[in-house]
Amino acid sequence: MKLDAIPKIKYTKSKHFFLLAGPCAIEGEEMAMKIAEKIVKITDKYKIPYIFKGSFKKANRSRLDSFTGIGDEKALKILRKVGETFDIPTVTDIHIPSDAQMASEYVDVLQIPAFLVRQTDLVVAAAQTGKTVNLKKAQFMSPESMKFAVDKVIQSGNEQVCLTERGTMFGYGDLVVDFRGIPVMQQFAPVILDITHSLQQPNQSSGVTGGRPEMIETIARAGMAVGVDGIFLETHYNPKEAKSDAANMLPLDKLDELLGKLIRINELSL
Repeated sequence: MKLDAIPKIKYTKSKHFFLLAGPCAIEGEEMAMKIAEKIVKITDKYKIPYIFKGSFKKANRSRLDSFTGIGDEKALKILRKVGETFDIPTVTDIHIPSDAQMASEYVDVLQIPAFLVRQTDLVVAAAQTGKTVNLKKAQFMSPESMKFAVDKVIQSGNEQVCLTERGTMFGYGDLVVDFRGIPVMQQFAPVILDITHSLQQPNQSSGVTGGRPEMIETIARAGMAVGVDGIFLETHYNPKEAKSDAANMLPLDKLDELLGKLIRINELSL
């Protein structure tokens, strides 16, 4: 996937990685616009191509009483408003084949969640929209096996595809990033490193996913050294108030410092 495959992306002469970032879920218009505005200012400062991320619904939840969204159309309209207001592309997750066409009318990139990346009907439906497709590597799949997920997109007539590393199951309640998988998957498509979900601690006894956000910078710096094409992260101005994935989000006020450090590592690696 070339960056110019994503509509509206802002280009510079910078060779920096690109960034997918935003809240886990769209909780309302005010919060989405506030987060997007802050990230746009930071990425413009560092000349980092930026794609706003926000899930229009959360279909994969541990408990029935967990937050799942504010309504599909309402959330998708907010995503479109973010894109139009700040002139940036947007990305959201889809969960069933019928989501693909619906979401494609509002966003620029369709993301296949890790647990669903083997669902052929879902991947093909996303590919057939003509939108860029971001495939998140399943926690139970090898880097080598992701070639077949990429092939599903390409064989459906869409070459705009990228992969996201988000950790591999390490026992029952933890994840680990195997950085050997980055260059392996780069043989198939550009690779993004998810530096927040990779630090999740799923399947906790409380039914609420845990995390280790204090390790975000460590994972991100290692990814830069390996040479990832992009960085994915979820952020919120008050993670403790976030209605989804609060335990592993990056506080928004720490994003500027983190990206500044990653830029310097990236420049040394060029």
